[in-house]
Amino acid sequence: MSLINSILTLIAQKHLGIDTLKTRHSDRLDFHDVSVWSLRDALEAAFKAGVEVGISLPAPTEAEIAKD
Repeated sequence: MSLINSILTLIAQKHLGIDTLKTRHSDRLDFHDVSVWSLRDALEAAFKAGVEVGISLPAPTEAEIAKD
């Protein structure tokens, strides 16, 4: 889960101007106004990161697929 948190934090910093995704119990620090184009860029980056992580994982076995 640490890898996912790191990726999401980097995306938030780069595309949304948000320093951290940790709750800080302050409206000023926990709520942000973002443009729709920044949000779209962040979502696209998250999707691409998920694809990259998925490609690097081993293919599931038939038994694993049948289990789901």
